[in-house]
Amino acid sequence: MALMDIIEFVDQAGNEMVHRIPEKGSGEFRIGSQLIVRENQWAVFFRDGKALDVFGAGRHALTTLNIPLLTSLLTTPLFGDTPFRAEVYFVNQVVFTDLKWGTMEPILFRDSEFKMIRLRAHGIYSIQISDPKLFVMKLVGTRAIYNNAQIEDFLRGIIIGRLADLLGENLDSVLDLPRYFDELGAGLKVRAKDDFYQYGLSLVDFIINAITPPEDVQKRIDERTGMEAIGGMDRYFQYKAAQAIGDIAQSGGGAAAGTGEGIGGAAATGLGLGAGAGLGFMIPGMLQQAMAGGAHPKIRCPNCHTDIPLESKFCPSCGTNLQATVSCPQCQAPLPASSKFCPSCGHQLGAPPAAAPGQTAAAPAPPPGEAAAGTELDSSPEQGEGGGGQAN
Repeated sequence: MALMDIIEFVDQAGNEMVHRIPEKGSGEFRIGSQLIVRENQWAVFFRDGKALDVFGAGRHALTTLNIPLLTSLLTTPLFGDTPFRAEVYFVNQVVFTDLKWGTMEPILFRDSEFKMIRLRAHGIYSIQISDPKLFVMKLVGTRAIYNNAQIEDFLRGIIIGRLADLLGENLDSVLDLPRYFDELGAGLKVRAKDDFYQYGLSLVDFIINAITPPEDVQKRIDERTGMEAIGGMDRYFQYKAAQAIGDIAQSGGGAAAGTGEGIGGAAATGLGLGAGAGLGFMIPGMLQQAMAGGAHPKIRCPNCHTDIPLESKFCPSCGTNLQATVSCPQCQAPLPASSKFCPSCGHQLGAPPAAAPGQTAAAPAPPPGEAAAGTELDSSPEQGEGGGGQAN
């Protein structure tokens, strides 16, 4: 390998955390080689698994005076063009922003409301390399991690591990998450900051964007919210049963209209019949539970129009006899006393009965008072005549 007289690295994009020269193996350098370090860089000499001399920004000529740690490891004295083998890592000093973190697999969490639940989380963070020698020695050189993706994967694992501990210690239920986002973010930043520091990294910013359960759990939460909005589990089941009956009716109507679905339509119809049979067994039980929970059917009093229980015999407000009956004058069918029309023949109650075919309708009976007066008037002449006969 040729001797390197000029050692430098130019990062045009400025987004590479660390760059190794040479990229593979170790390079041959000599006393007098020129090392050029940019304004936002550090240069770290590395040999035999150890980070040695560190150079800041500027142009440096390598001598035994400015690489004392490296010189002490060499067994052969350095004179003139005598080569020595080492590696140089150029470390970026900029703040790396908008780095993503997130859970690859859901975190199992014990929830007070939902028992065991899985949670996913994601967010962003920003870091800066604060100690280039420690960074190269403990992260890059020891773990053979050189590119940004590998470094971010390693740091993401630290964040997720700390998040699992923090959730178990501070959170009682996922329903309380919205009010704890800031506290969780601050606590996680403090814990991750200590872990990052031991690798020569400084955690500048840390943000939690979301902590959410999987989609199937979110659907269950939405169903529970709807259940509470409707008024409890009994009412919710009644609502769902009514919806299911409507869907079955719609699907059955489509099959009856002959949509040409073939085997698929027949299968759907069979499924609807099976579901309908199942609902037929479920609905009486649900109605019984609803009635036992206080949803009693009611009727309205025909006299005072008060809602009263269905099984009442008398109105508790006005005392009306709710079981009193009358007979229809037309067809003699028994009717409730408050009826205005006969449901059997349609006769209006209070009107004279219709005459049979070929017969003249009888005159309506006069009111009791008028009938009595008429009788007296008819009888008075007879009495007069009789009296006259007696007188004669």
